[in-house]
Amino acid sequence: MQVKKLLPITASKSPSPAAAMIPIGVLILGLVAIVYYAGAGAIADYAPVILLSVSALAFIESLVCGTVSRRSLRVGFTRSARQILPTVPMLICIAMISTAWMASGVVPTLVDYGLQALSPQFFLATTCAVAAVVSVVTGSSWTTIATIGIAFMGIGTTMGYSPGWIAGAVISGAYFGDKVSPLSDTTVLASSTCGVDIFTHIRYLMVTTVPAMIIALVTFVIVGCTYDLSDATYTDSIASALAAQYQLSPFTLLIPLSTIILIALRVPSLPILFAAAVAGVIGIYVFQGHNAPDLLQVPALLWHGNDVSTGSDIVDSLVATGGISGITSIILLVLSAMVFGAVMMGTGMLATLSAAITTRLRKRTSIVGTTLGSGVAMNICSADQYLAIILTGNMYRHVYRRFRLENRLLSRTLEDSVSVTSVLVPWNSCGITQATVLSVPTFEYLPYCVFNYVTPVVSVIVAWSGYRIADAVMPRKVASAPCC
Repeated sequence: MQVKKLLPITASKSPSPAAAMIPIGVLILGLVAIVYYAGAGAIADYAPVILLSVSALAFIESLVCGTVSRRSLRVGFTRSARQILPTVPMLICIAMISTAWMASGVVPTLVDYGLQALSPQFFLATTCAVAAVVSVVTGSSWTTIATIGIAFMGIGTTMGYSPGWIAGAVISGAYFGDKVSPLSDTTVLASSTCGVDIFTHIRYLMVTTVPAMIIALVTFVIVGCTYDLSDATYTDSIASALAAQYQLSPFTLLIPLSTIILIALRVPSLPILFAAAVAGVIGIYVFQGHNAPDLLQVPALLWHGNDVSTGSDIVDSLVATGGISGITSIILLVLSAMVFGAVMMGTGMLATLSAAITTRLRKRTSIVGTTLGSGVAMNICSADQYLAIILTGNMYRHVYRRFRLENRLLSRTLEDSVSVTSVLVPWNSCGITQATVLSVPTFEYLPYCVFNYVTPVVSVIVAWSGYRIADAVMPRKVASAPCC
């Protein structure tokens, strides 16, 4: 009975915008403090504590103000859990795929074939394309940039390219793959946050992603043709190290091909990812028999990741994977963000903030444009793309529903803003990490990341044109769809 007195069954009023901004302000200050004192790389370690603390603050504030109810909290936690919890098993499968595909020779084969295709005049375009392929296969822009990206920086420098252009090509390709790969944690998170099947999400992404990538590749080709370049043989040592450690064969590509077939057959996401991991494990014994571990060691391999010595620091970094243990901090961050989102929804604070921002939105183009702007702002304020995706997605879900805009449009817009611009913010975890890895300041490579800043522009143009944007099917009558 005492609990009922402390926690009323129904809330008497909605929180004010000023009250709703208090948890957001504390969150931003906490994240800025983490970046300032511990560096952006510490976000994943300390952000869960900040999120849970801010969640408690928001709950206490709403309890004191009388703007919370048991029912609203229950609804908030249910909705937040339904959006986020499916991400966890998918992230685990992604970690297993990353390790298994590396150990089976799939990724090394793709890297070897990509390096063989290098040409001085088309180096930037090739760099972008190879980085895109590797990132699609691995599902990680960070891994791609920290491994093959470093190799391309060395090769491009010997050819005479400026570090800014090389880094821009690497980042453009890596974030293309990170954006559309079913193995990418941000792709999974964006689709899950909006309640969209991951492969439906990826197919819809292509409408804006492919034109942006074409513009980037054409730009890199034009730039490459204006340079006076010399040949480079830097890739020989990388190819030799890969060949010495792995059995490089086009037959290893049967593994990703089988995954593509399952995607084409519209098999549900989680079974596809699990099957891809199993295929990768089988491929270790089929294609890399001489290096295959004992069957009893497979669980340890999937948990701890791949760690071998090839004699080349670059190749050692490329083939190293973190395994399931390497994503535990990301899982904890996602779960903490789930709690924060649940409290913000359950206390009505998220609805208040969303209403304050979106109350005057009436047209599809302005809705998409404001979503893009909010995603970039969240990248700047939160310094972490995972938080930006979750917060922006929750803020705009009811707006898209009210105007009968499909959830897949929201999930695509999140990727068109948050995923690709995080690396352009110097104090964002992505921006600091890539600047450190490539030894190129963020503001130096920013003008050359063509794909990253063209994508939001293409997204607005597509929204204005209405191409492939249909009314959402609603279970009950809602407001009519907006015009352009």
